[in-house]
Amino acid sequence: MGLLKFTADSFQNFAARVGLGAGSQHDQSGYSPNLLSRNRLKLESMYRSSWVVGQVVDVVADDMTREGINMRGLDSPEDAEELNQELDRLQIWDKLNETIKWSRLYGGALAVMLIDGQNVSTPLNTKTIRKDQFKGILVLDRWMVIPTLEDLVTEYGPNYGMPKFYNVITDSVGLCNERVHYSRVIRLDGVKLPYWQSITENLWGQSVIERLEDRLTIFDSATLGAGQLVYKAHLRTYKVDKLREIIAKGGMVYEALLKQINQIRQFQSNEGLTLMDSSDTFETHQYSFSGLDNLLMQFGQQIAGATGIPLVRLFGQSPAGFSATGESDLSNYYDNINQQQEGRMRTPLQTMLEVVSLSTLGKSLPDTFKFDFASLWQIDEKVKAEVANTVTQAITSAEESGLISRKTALKELRQSSEVTGIYSHITDEEIDQADDDPPSPLSESD
Repeated sequence: MGLLKFTADSFQNFAARVGLGAGSQHDQSGYSPNLLSRNRLKLESMYRSSWVVGQVVDVVADDMTREGINMRGLDSPEDAEELNQELDRLQIWDKLNETIKWSRLYGGALAVMLIDGQNVSTPLNTKTIRKDQFKGILVLDRWMVIPTLEDLVTEYGPNYGMPKFYNVITDSVGLCNERVHYSRVIRLDGVKLPYWQSITENLWGQSVIERLEDRLTIFDSATLGAGQLVYKAHLRTYKVDKLREIIAKGGMVYEALLKQINQIRQFQSNEGLTLMDSSDTFETHQYSFSGLDNLLMQFGQQIAGATGIPLVRLFGQSPAGFSATGESDLSNYYDNINQQQEGRMRTPLQTMLEVVSLSTLGKSLPDTFKFDFASLWQIDEKVKAEVANTVTQAITSAEESGLISRKTALKELRQSSEVTGIYSHITDEEIDQADDDPPSPLSESD
């Protein structure tokens, strides 16, 4: 029988007490549940009183809804304009912004589609929606509804295993005591949790502030501590001979000392004099603040790392370093925002846009309909014009050389409108009527 050998998966030096489990103070380090997401009042106090918490909650929500979407494949450009106007009139993007905010703050929130004349407890059937029935959306955070944990969705799909209904509480802003079917809501979670943890949160996620709390308290403590040091930036000391004896005796001698000190404070100014006994000593001391800015910057970077929001967006502060502009950080951040938009909003938005189309246009979205989330990365008008000119020349040259047909050229020009801002009104009819065969380069040259 062979000898048993025990191995560890970390470095340890028991003689130097280095490494976890080697007998040092580090052995007492560990992680415990925070469960801040269950403390609604504390989260609300933090959101109202801390500008950092406000930024963490609001910035991502603002960026996810700031530019809206680009719609393509509709029957006409007028349809797109009409749909966008209806989205603006019903304040859809503002309501979605609220939904994202409260999902980040509380760990979950719902946006309920309000369809006039329909029972919210029944499954949504878009075929029953008539003209002008859609009235907007109602935002309900996780504390305004009670999910039916005993009645879950059993149909296969993205909602499988989620609550089938949400019972609205009496004190809600609307739909009080109503039961809402899951197909009528856009549900967003804060930070998604593993299965057993989500069960402890009634199948909701957790607040984005929960992971941030320890970093946030350190940052605020350092900031307030640095602010307190300002009061001690200019210290003055006054040495009095036999002060201990004067204090011990008290009486008129001690009162005379206090009177002297008050007289010094009264007449001491930029133009005044400091009167004192020849045996007394008056000194001033300057305090140095060197190193505090680097310390605060490091704490700020930890908050930025914990939230996934770059410093330039979270604090409005450009990163330090040679030739640092923050553009690469913003680019990565915008990519992350787009990933969240695609993963959390595309499917429910597709359903809602179908409802808006039926209510506004009186018809379903065509099979060719597509939408993309508008890019957050904005370029100035001069660069747009240069890009548009370059794209136009490239597409025109490809068509004239016979590499692509006129129909393909029109499609490419309309596709480029997302960046250039022009050619967006090329209709499907114009594309369908265009020649689908590329011209012969030989016949063109002749």
